[in-house]
Amino acid sequence: MGEFDAIGDAVTGGMLAAAVEPRTGVGKDGHTHEANCLNCGAPLVGRYCSNCGQKAHVHRSLRAFMGDFVAGVLNFEGKFWKTLPMLAWRPGELTRRYIAGERATFISPIALYLFSVFLTFAVLNFTGALDPGKVGEGNANISFVTDKQKEEIAKLETKRAAAVKAGKPVAAIDKRLADDRKGLEALEKVGRGNFTKADPDDDTPQWVRGVVERVQKNPQLVVTNMQDAASKYSWLLIPLSLPFMWLLFPFSRKYYLYDHTVFVTYSLSFMMMLVILADALIEFNMTAVAAFLFFVPPIHMYRQLKGAYQLGRFSAIVRTLFLTTFAFIAGALFFVVVAAVGVA
Repeated sequence: MGEFDAIGDAVTGGMLAAAVEPRTGVGKDGHTHEANCLNCGAPLVGRYCSNCGQKAHVHRSLRAFMGDFVAGVLNFEGKFWKTLPMLAWRPGELTRRYIAGERATFISPIALYLFSVFLTFAVLNFTGALDPGKVGEGNANISFVTDKQKEEIAKLETKRAAAVKAGKPVAAIDKRLADDRKGLEALEKVGRGNFTKADPDDDTPQWVRGVVERVQKNPQLVVTNMQDAASKYSWLLIPLSLPFMWLLFPFSRKYYLYDHTVFVTYSLSFMMMLVILADALIEFNMTAVAAFLFFVPPIHMYRQLKGAYQLGRFSAIVRTLFLTTFAFIAGALFFVVVAAVGVA
């Protein structure tokens, strides 16, 4: 609810500020009618001040104020509806045109990304997808993996018995059995959370024990901390992705780090919105349809790479394959950071 509280505070503060502003120069239509700019005092010619760029006639009506608030949050003043469709269908052209200098036409990548992050966490919290109370389901997942491990051990034991009966060597099978049994024991310890210093046979590193014990002690708090860290440090996805983008065009003098930053930020914004769409589909019991969204990111990456960097079809496909792999690596690195902050 913190995000919604912040919005409420912003609205309240804006309305209080509007209430104490002087009312001189306000017409019946709720707009001021001045000969000079109210911001810098320069003579007015046209709809905007030629000196500072402020609108010639500013409004002082509640209706117009709320319109400004919506425009400020969603950037509706033409840019939003020009940027969003292009981000979905022509991401390469959007990226190329923004890099080329069309800044007034589209929402800036960082503004769109921050809005996407805010909207994603707001929607996921609203639908309960990030409910910390669901972390108890993790024990069921551990039990599932444990059962599978037991099945594998049973198969190996049957295979070993057959090998012994046939007079074949069983050294390799015994090694696999020993490894699997050790892994099963570790999984069962994680499920029970019984890492203890008094166990002389436990060779688990101390820091691993501490992490597991902390998670077992209060898993909901850890999940809440991870969600908070993911929201606060979402910007880290951008610098984490940039080295991988450079690897797609090593030593290229045609493309600069700025170009890659614009590409990455627009791409991440789209992925965030894709998460929102998937969550909405799941909320309306359309899980099968949501599953098909898994194939959308590579297609979007291909279209953005091809259009933004003016690549041929084959070159774009090859780089898309690499970029998809790099995206998983960057995501894993981000998860490690979030998990470390959450556990700490």
